[in-house]
Amino acid sequence: MSEKEKVILAIRIRGAVRVRPQIEDTLNKLRLGRLHQARLVTATPSVEGMIDKVKDYITWGEPSEEIVEKLLTKRGRLPGNVKLTDSYVKKNSSHSSIKALAKAITSGKGSVSDVQGLKPVFRLTPPTK
Repeated sequence: MSEKEKVILAIRIRGAVRVRPQIEDTLNKLRLGRLHQARLVTATPSVEGMIDKVKDYITWGEPSEEIVEKLLTKRGRLPGNVKLTDSYVKKNSSHSSIKALAKAITSGKGSVSDVQGLKPVFRLTPPTK
């Protein structure tokens, strides 16, 4: 791993009505089964191929450290729909806070799965206005 791993934030923007089964299967493999779900994925050739296949149903891009921190703080959930906190991150991972975890994720040195119990999918609210 000499090269920095690129992280992609993928968000599903279209629903499940009249979706081809192959596309729906690929969305499920990306764990984007429902509308307005987001996921941080590492950009490997297979993931990039899946994203290219479902490009009409999702939006994606490379997130900044601030965006990842905001996503983890506001939308990071633990089992029982409990919000993610700095103390939980410190206790259940090698990172000292949510900010340190966000920095590790954007630099390619960490992932969402580093925190034990953190759900990999972020449920977002629909856009307004």
